[in-house]
Amino acid sequence: MRVAIHGASGRMGKAIADVIAGDDAAEVVAALDEDNPLSTAIDADVVIDFTTPAGTEAAAAACARAGVPLVSGTTGLGEVPLAALGSLADSVPVVHAPNMSAGVTLLFHLAEIAAAGLRDLDAEIVEMHHHHKVDAPSGTAVRLAEHVARARGLDPQEVLRLERAGQVGPRGADEIGVMTLRGGAVVGDHTLHLVGEGERLELTHRAMDRSIFARGAVRAAKWIVAQPPGLYGMQDVLGLTRS
Repeated sequence: MRVAIHGASGRMGKAIADVIAGDDAAEVVAALDEDNPLSTAIDADVVIDFTTPAGTEAAAAACARAGVPLVSGTTGLGEVPLAALGSLADSVPVVHAPNMSAGVTLLFHLAEIAAAGLRDLDAEIVEMHHHHKVDAPSGTAVRLAEHVARARGLDPQEVLRLERAGQVGPRGADEIGVMTLRGGAVVGDHTLHLVGEGERLELTHRAMDRSIFARGAVRAAKWIVAQPPGLYGMQDVLGLTRS
């Protein structure tokens, strides 16, 4: 498998290159970033993108012109880059996930089961990352909240609460709090708290090495090249049933 890495000079780009270097079934054929941008003639089987929302939008446009599948782990995407990925998925297969760890993907799956089975428990999410992270809350935390909301038949846009300060009143029954911590060199911690009268269930994933995301991205790239056009997530890559 011939891979073009978009965002090759970043932390994730370098980690992905390291993973591919030890994989006999894959090779890096292009290292792309601001100094070496994507062109209309991408000579690769798949593009792996870890950049910025604007970078992902540019990657989607380039992959559309070249007809090349895209795997993107960029977080903090707004409506425009998300729409670009959706449009690209009409013609080529696309995997987008804010966290490509197999463990986090299973966390999403377990969260759906727990949230649906324990509907009377309050759902709260706490995430912590290193002090260099620029977006908050993390894309993974928001995605986790979306899984919880949809498992309970709720609209995430209506029930997510991203901050609490001052006289906010009692907690709403369907509210899902997503709280952010930043500090040190924490790679990424995410915990779903389901809290009721006399009991609490906690589902936690702790990332201790950035290579788990790189390995997930390479796994997704190997999977996506054999798929029909469409927009996929890591649960599809792992063969898990989504709600």
